[in-house]
Amino acid sequence: MLVRPNHGQPARLGLAISRRQARRAVDRNRLKRLVRESFRRHGDLLHGLDLVVMNRPGAQQRDNRELFRSLELHWSRLSGPHRE
Repeated sequence: MLVRPNHGQPARLGLAISRRQARRAVDRNRLKRLVRESFRRHGDLLHGLDLVVMNRPGAQQRDNRELFRSLELHWSRLSGPHRE
């Protein structure tokens, strides 16, 4: 995940789901849907950030619940008290 401040604007999301890491289109599309839904649910916590989410090898083999938990952990770290 790449993160940059966006000077107080609403959070924006970019996706870089690699064909090299997830060969099948259905796998890439599922990953994109999951990330978008998780971002939609937590977007208010991420106000003032631009984010680009990238996939890692094997992400397409994880179940939805595990992927949501991982994303929630990332969102909570980004919205934590150490944030400027």
